[in-house]
Amino acid sequence: MKDSQVRIRIPIHHPKKHRQVSFAEESCGSIATSLQKNMLMQQPYTSDALPTCVKMHRRTTVVPPAAKTAPSKTWDASKPQGPQPHLRPAAGRAPRWGSRRPWLPFAAMAGVLVLAIAVPTLMAWPRQAAQPLPSGSRTTAPVQPNKAAKSEAPVTRLPGVPPMPAVPAAPARSAPVAAEPDVRVYVTSTGRTESLPLEQYIVGVVAAEMPPSFEEEALKAQAIAARTFITRRLLADDTSGAPAGADVTDTVKHQAYISKAKLAREWEHSGKSADLEKIRQAVRDTKDTIMVYEGKPITASFFSTSNGYTENSEDVWAKAVPYLRSVSSPWDKQLAPRFTETVTLSRQSVFDRLGLSRAAVTASTGGGGMPEIRILSKTEGHRIKKIEVGGLVFTGPEIRNKLGLRSAEFTWKTEGNRIAITTYGYGHGVGMSQWGANGMAKEGHTTTQILLHYYTGISFANASRILS
Repeated sequence: MKDSQVRIRIPIHHPKKHRQVSFAEESCGSIATSLQKNMLMQQPYTSDALPTCVKMHRRTTVVPPAAKTAPSKTWDASKPQGPQPHLRPAAGRAPRWGSRRPWLPFAAMAGVLVLAIAVPTLMAWPRQAAQPLPSGSRTTAPVQPNKAAKSEAPVTRLPGVPPMPAVPAAPARSAPVAAEPDVRVYVTSTGRTESLPLEQYIVGVVAAEMPPSFEEEALKAQAIAARTFITRRLLADDTSGAPAGADVTDTVKHQAYISKAKLAREWEHSGKSADLEKIRQAVRDTKDTIMVYEGKPITASFFSTSNGYTENSEDVWAKAVPYLRSVSSPWDKQLAPRFTETVTLSRQSVFDRLGLSRAAVTASTGGGGMPEIRILSKTEGHRIKKIEVGGLVFTGPEIRNKLGLRSAEFTWKTEGNRIAITTYGYGHGVGMSQWGANGMAKEGHTTTQILLHYYTGISFANASRILS
């Protein structure tokens, strides 16, 4: 330690009891000031006269003689010296807490006792237990809106969709969860109704509705859409379009479905086990997750291929639905192998399917053989909204259904007595495009981003809570 860094500790003692300290009694760890050390070094002495600690370490400091000692005399370390109040005594330290604060140790002990009592009391304080949900069969329970989804920025309806949260986690363990309901499916090939747990039913739907070669995020989006569709029907006890004793059929009238026996026979034991496991994993990853709007399951409609856009619901069906809005879907044209398709129909076939009489067509065409076709309006999704054929007006969906076309967007060309009609896309166009979902997944978009793009303003919930 340098001389300039020396600190002097002055013990506080009563003057009458001040301890007499000599240099000889000081330990080798005692410290003197640099001024005293210089005074000592100026005195004539021999090495034999130095104290033992000075011989061992030359930096050990010593104390000069008393003030009355003549400077010419040689300082003798063996003789007792006067009191040195600036030196720390070898024994008898000052109290740790100081003589002016004797209450500090007691205050510290009191604080420790207070903490020892308070901590167990706080940990044992009663908490409000979660109230069990009322029991019931397919009755609506109040569902809290997904606050996280509402706080997100609006979803961009183009490929540059901002990051979105993942699908919601499973319900908290403290809340009771309803048992997984069974779904009764009428299998048209056997004429029998198959009953199975909801999640197993979703596996059969995804296997029937989407190719297993699609990206995992697209398969998960399909699983959530299929689960939302059946949850909505179960909640409303809606069995419309199904035979007695069944909830749904295995056709596109509801949702396509592959039975358990067929999956085992044609998938699991016929070289497609890896594809089946991929679909099962997509269902497991989205277990119990559905889409809701204002706390209720949505009509999760979907279709195969868009023409570049989806449709507003009122342009296909009678009712405008706030979450079924027209959005862009440019991926279909790039990926779908049958984005366009051309069919050729005879004039008579067109007359018959549209219910046109030959006399009406002749009158509308001025005696010509081919009916006049004229587009009157188009939808926001770029499909035909109103069209006139042979003097009669039809909607785009009517023409599509009557002529058996793949899409309500089409062009035509007459070739003699025949009409060649080219369609763009495949399906009604409302909701999620399956090929569009696969295109988004290939670009790195998540399942949540895909669903928030095709279903405007929706959030997510748990099917078990909705059905409990």
